[in-house]
Parts: sequence; structure tokens; C-alpha cells
Amino acid sequence: MIVCNIHDIDIENGSILLVDKPLRWTSFDVVNKIKHAVKQEWGIKKFKIGHAGTLDPLATGLLIVCVGKYTKQISLIQDLPKTYRGTLVLGATTLSCDLEHQPENFKPYEHLTDSDLEGVKKLFTGDIMQVPPVFSAVRVEGRRAFDLARKGQDDVPLTAKQIHIYRFELTRIALPEVDFEIQCSKGTYIRAIARDIGEKLGCGAYLSALRRTQIGDFSLEHPFSFEELMLPDRPRRERKHKKNFEL
Repeated sequence: MIVCNIHDIDIENGSILLVDKPLRWTSFDVVNKIKHAVKQEWGIKKFKIGHAGTLDPLATGLLIVCVGKYTKQISLIQDLPKTYRGTLVLGATTLSCDLEHQPENFKPYEHLTDSDLEGVKKLFTGDIMQVPPVFSAVRVEGRRAFDLARKGQDDVPLTAKQIHIYRFELTRIALPEVDFEIQCSKGTYIRAIARDIGEKLGCGAYLSALRRTQIGDFSLEHPFSFEELMLPDRPRRERKHKKNFEL
């Protein structure tokens, strides 16, 4: 059951919320905000809630939050193809492959043509091997890679994993910026796609914007009204359910 506002969440039977994640919020920030609001709304202490696929803080767009019995569907939703729209910037790199860190290692890009970009793009379709960014949640010997990177470890041993790119289109070329739309499998790091394209072109690249627009058939056509949770005087519904549901 997909719901669009806090009042329609069905704690007993479960609900799916299609949230448009705000910029700089973590996925857990969103879940915790909704969790707190539901507790207030229904007057309950315990219920199951979780998200079906992390978005980086600097990304926006579709974050699927499952409540109650629908948390059992999280692993199935995570396996669905994801669609993103974004912008990469040529001519520099960053430690995180996005704007979490400052651009560095500047190189010329002006000589590149549209044909050069289209040619490299073709290398990023179908099954490919991808090394995750150093600043990622991948576990390395029991620790998160980003924890090792933040402590200054330069040689974090990351293993390449196979991913699948279903579709990859360049939608605008205005160097140094390149807009794109991509549909990919679970486990794909779009930041790493930007990084690897820059390496193939010989000038470096990083991700400057990213928005997830679709997960399988789920989209933001009817998004959950997340903005109302930000209002200090959000209207409360009459609490009819005092039972602590543990689903």
C-alpha cells in the first residue's frame, strides 16, 4: 500500500512511502524523521521501518521507505534496477568522486569532442567490473572503507564487483559539464562511473549532481509528502490506536 502523507500510514497492515530525499540528508535521517513522526501520530513505541536502498547525502530523489509488514519486501525492492539523472564535471577529480571534497588534479578537457564522450560512454553498458569509491560503505576487513579513508589510509584494498548498466544516455554536453541518465543494477556507484569516465578520457571527472528518479516501477509521480514533517505546527490526527504493534 503506497501512501502519500503521514496520516494515511497503516501501521498494522504496512505501507510504502515514496520519499523525495532532500539534499544533504542521509537516508537514515529520513527514516528517523518519519519514525519520530509516526510515533507521535499514532502514540506507539515500537514498529518496523526501514529504507530500500541508500542515497548519498549529496544525492536527491526517490528513497523508498517501508513500514510494518512491507519491511519484508525491502530485499526484493533493493534488487530492482535504479534510474538516475546527474551531472559530471570533466577536468578534475575529488577524493570522494563528488563534491563532498574539493576538486583537485586539474587537467585540460577543452580538446574533447562529443564523439569522444559518446565513444567512452559505450564502454559503460552491459556487464562491467567496478571498483567502489574509497569513500563508500563497502566493508574492508570488517571496517567501512570510508572510515579507513578518513583516517588517511591511502591504499584501501577495494575489490572490483560486477554490475550491469541497462541504459546510459548523455543528455547534455556543455563542457566541462555533461548531463546523463543511467539505469543500472543494485550495487552500482554512480560516483565511480564519473570517476572511471574521467580516467578513460584522461582528464579526470567527478559527480556534481545526482537524482534518483525510479526504482523498478516505483517513481516520484505521487511522492510522500515529506515536507509536512518539517512543519513545527503539523496538525495531529486523533489517536485511536494505542497498541504497540510489533510486526
